[in-house]
Amino acid sequence: MNNPIIAEVTRGPIVESRHHGAYVVCDMNGKVVVSAGDVSIPIYPRSAIKAFQCLPMIESGAADAFGFTDEEIALCCSSHSGEVEHVRVAKSILAKCQVDEACYECGAHYPSSKEATYELVRHGEKARQIHNNCSGKHAGMLALAKQLGLDSKDYVKLDHPVQRAIAKTIEKLCDVDLSKAPVGVDGCSVPTWAIPLHNMALGFAKLCDETHAPYQRIIRAARNHPFMIAGSGRFDTRVMEAIPRLFMKFGAEGVFCGSIPHAGLGFAVKCDDGAARAVEVAMISVALKLEVWTQQEREKLAGFQHETMKNWRKIEVGQVRGIS
Repeated sequence: MNNPIIAEVTRGPIVESRHHGAYVVCDMNGKVVVSAGDVSIPIYPRSAIKAFQCLPMIESGAADAFGFTDEEIALCCSSHSGEVEHVRVAKSILAKCQVDEACYECGAHYPSSKEATYELVRHGEKARQIHNNCSGKHAGMLALAKQLGLDSKDYVKLDHPVQRAIAKTIEKLCDVDLSKAPVGVDGCSVPTWAIPLHNMALGFAKLCDETHAPYQRIIRAARNHPFMIAGSGRFDTRVMEAIPRLFMKFGAEGVFCGSIPHAGLGFAVKCDDGAARAVEVAMISVALKLEVWTQQEREKLAGFQHETMKNWRKIEVGQVRGIS
């Protein structure tokens, strides 16, 4: 089927570009509240489901055994900007479970924060794996391996017990059989399984279950430390700071997922062309379709539905806007 337009880009008086995509919101039983486009086609969720990848570590008892704080749990669910505070917390996780930074298998890249990158360059330092935006997630995986008494070598491989535990968690939450799902390798070298949007939304709806302490621990951690989920000026962080009752996570190639705990709902959005600029505002438009917000929350959400575009001279030239 042809997916609808979920976001458009204006310049001057006309629409310059249009982005197609699909979205779905459902409850913990999988009942669809609102949707558009084909939500049954498997797509790679990428980093949008880092909360699911963090859960086996918490459920194993590692978080309690090593005394992880909410701040550290939040970083385990993050795609952080590599800022000083992100690196500090990643180091703290590794220190608590007595794992060396050399055990990372996520690869090194300079921080996505320009300021953090400039600071490294000023001091003549090279990017390390701990600056990788996924280093928090990988620290959680290393903690899981440590807790289970496993050799952490190749913990990113599909057949390693760490990844098998994560696959089992995703299957349970999203009601999918990953043995039959397409699987690729993510940017940080861990497996990424293709899952239909509806099943992804179901998994995030189940995170709202107040009777399951590990789920609530993740929600609480993100709510208390939204900076750790992304970073300075980042969309995820800005929105969660403004609307604490919303948990959301961006994934590469135009994916956004999240939970609305007080309403027991989960959502998943995918922009067909993978544009981050489009899926961000589209996700806000989807949230605004739901009658679950206070008037104040709706007004704050509406402020994120349009993102202003400026040229190199800081002159406003247009907008990226979600389709209501």
